Amino acid sequence: MNILLFDDDKRSNLLPLAYTRPCGDLRVGILTIAEKWEKRCQATVSFVTESYLSKKFTAAHTNDNYYINGRTLVNDNLLSAINALEINQSLWHKETLIALRGAKVFSDYASIANNEAEKIELTDVDVLSFCYDIFSKNGAQIKSDFDILTKGRTSAALSETNTLIGKHIFIEEGATIEAATLNSKNGPIYIGKNAEIMEGSVVRGPLALCDGSTIKMGAKIYGDTTIGPSCKVGGEVSNSVFYAHSNKGHDGFLGNSVIGEWCNLGADTNSSNLKNNYAQVKLWNYTKGRFAPTGLQFCGLIMADHSKCGINTMFNTGTVVGVSANIFGASFPRNFIPSFTWGGATGFATYTLPKVFETTRIVMQRRSKELNQTEQDILTYLFNQSGEYRFWENKRQNA
Repeated sequence: MNILLFDDDKRSNLLPLAYTRPCGDLRVGILTIAEKWEKRCQATVSFVTESYLSKKFTAAHTNDNYYINGRTLVNDNLLSAINALEINQSLWHKETLIALRGAKVFSDYASIANNEAEKIELTDVDVLSFCYDIFSKNGAQIKSDFDILTKGRTSAALSETNTLIGKHIFIEEGATIEAATLNSKNGPIYIGKNAEIMEGSVVRGPLALCDGSTIKMGAKIYGDTTIGPSCKVGGEVSNSVFYAHSNKGHDGFLGNSVIGEWCNLGADTNSSNLKNNYAQVKLWNYTKGRFAPTGLQFCGLIMADHSKCGINTMFNTGTVVGVSANIFGASFPRNFIPSFTWGGATGFATYTLPKVFETTRIVMQRRSKELNQTEQDILTYLFNQSGEYRFWENKRQNA
């Protein structure tokens, strides 16, 4: 089965996280959406995405292709429906194209959606519609991914220095856990290869600590939380998702949040996830160009790739931070911080590309990674594309 995960016209609802990746590369649960399809279908997975991302996230076509909506979370019912598809048949959920099997080479969403394939209606499909779906659906997805990754396998042994509550714990080879408390009664705990939980930490499932990541000493990690590959996390965290290579190494609270790749939260950074009046949280929506209701009472911080904040940063309930922002200073910054922003509550300036590349190169070298030309081209495109949101630039131009 050759699967191509495509980005549809609802992709903008998943910005700013989808600025730097196709929807199919978003992580929810233990795995990314693409990894879920690879594991469930034993398939080759590639992407039909925006042109500026296509050099990094390539498309591989054959004479029999399964085009699947990249926002779609695989389950048994959907998998059965896809396996039953014949050439030139498609699956739809209301107005959303879910899957198409075809021999033609489609290079963008418009050509996929305008196909003449026979339509089959689905009544129950699980998709990511907004950024906050990532943490809202994370607990269920950890459980689903846990079953896939551990079926028929035996966990590595745990040190006797640990306190275990419940039996749904799986440890990959090379992981180190000493003098920690692991409670899996409310959901499974998955510890990836060469990951570490330091002494004094207390963790609850559902929890995923992915390959090469670390939970720092004395941390309190509540359920429905994923810590992606090569991250370092400490303090108090609840129902949050970290993508790869990001750090929250010190005390401070983070809840109902999503943190992208190559982010760093300074010591004692705190993010509110509940308004003082307990009202529904509104969140910046790129599609509508304004704050929109989420229907959620708990919603914290959405931070895109390469963004950083200084020590003692305080984020208000429902804050959205774009790509490559550098936030610092006293008091609460705005609830929507555009990409390539430098500053905080006292004012913003533009985080220029030479400075962005300088910092990003240093950060990536610390993890033995390279800021290559492809990555620079993506950031350059996003810098130009996101200028409309940096209101201080518009003021200068109109002066």
